[in-house]
Amino acid sequence: MLGGDWTDGTMTDFKWRHFQGDVILWAVRWYCRYPISYRDLEEMLAERGISVDHTTIYRWVQCYAPEMEKRLRWFWRRGFDPSWRLDETYVKVRGKWTYLYRAVDKRGDTIDFYLSPTRSAKAAKRFLGKALRGLKHWEKPATLNTDKAPSYGAAITELKREGRHCCKVSDEAAFCLIQRPYISKTLLTRRISPRGSP
Repeated sequence: MLGGDWTDGTMTDFKWRHFQGDVILWAVRWYCRYPISYRDLEEMLAERGISVDHTTIYRWVQCYAPEMEKRLRWFWRRGFDPSWRLDETYVKVRGKWTYLYRAVDKRGDTIDFYLSPTRSAKAAKRFLGKALRGLKHWEKPATLNTDKAPSYGAAITELKREGRHCCKVSDEAAFCLIQRPYISKTLLTRRISPRGSP
């Protein structure tokens, strides 16, 4: 999970980067946390709508990994949040407008993301499928909170119909979709928009 409140030092010095800070931190975090290659990360980012060369990811890791690893030790000790908040907003990435789908925890840390040229149930389904893929039973959320976006409800219904449940449903921790009031688009855009030129 990415620290949304890291505002000091080199961790938020993305002024001359072509990608927003959340994307860079997500990639570095995965490289430090799991036994994957730079080319693996290139493919994972491509699946999420981000086109970036593996050599660029290498430079991100060299630049940010030392400090990030220190800070993430504390995050890893806290475990996983059983409740995710889902949101989507319209942002500009490398000069092009696109929809950003995100799953964040109660602290505002980004769990996963997906960029799509369209706002639809198909895009939401693709995002949820990727966000939940490979998670262990205890890592999956018991609750998903949304900003009333109808695309998420349709996506979850379709995933269940296909037999690909969004989480392991049980009597003790049943899957629940809770509607939250609409979150200010301006606030979200300010929070995740890139620093410096796209």
